[in-house]
Amino acid sequence: QVQLQESGPGLVKPSQTLSLTCTVSGDSITFGYFYWSWIRQPPDQGMEWIGYIGYSGDTYYSPALKSRTRISRDTSKNQFTLQLTSVTPEDTAVYYCARKGVAANVGFDLWGQGTQVTVSS
Repeated sequence: QVQLQESGPGLVKPSQTLSLTCTVSGDSITFGYFYWSWIRQPPDQGMEWIGYIGYSGDTYYSPALKSRTRISRDTSKNQFTLQLTSVTPEDTAVYYCARKGVAANVGFDLWGQGTQVTVSS
């Protein structure tokens, strides 16, 4: 059974860097044709896709967040990490990691439970 689990601080100060880790169990992030993604949902808003790291290590980011986003991975721990720099209160959201097949017609089939991140001084 494949599971994803987010971890990281729940409170980040403005201008600092938000850093979250997704630990994947039951599957390798280097095998299979999947994009390992980060998605967030601000309060009272819809889901916003942030970016992904692919099974081969390639990355792709939302144009709206690209300048502040970096997704990396630690294959020895089967984890991938989100770093979002220069955060503001508008980055307050529930952050999810999720898996998506690379085919265009395949959606997100596995999600972490989500973790609340609040940006506040």
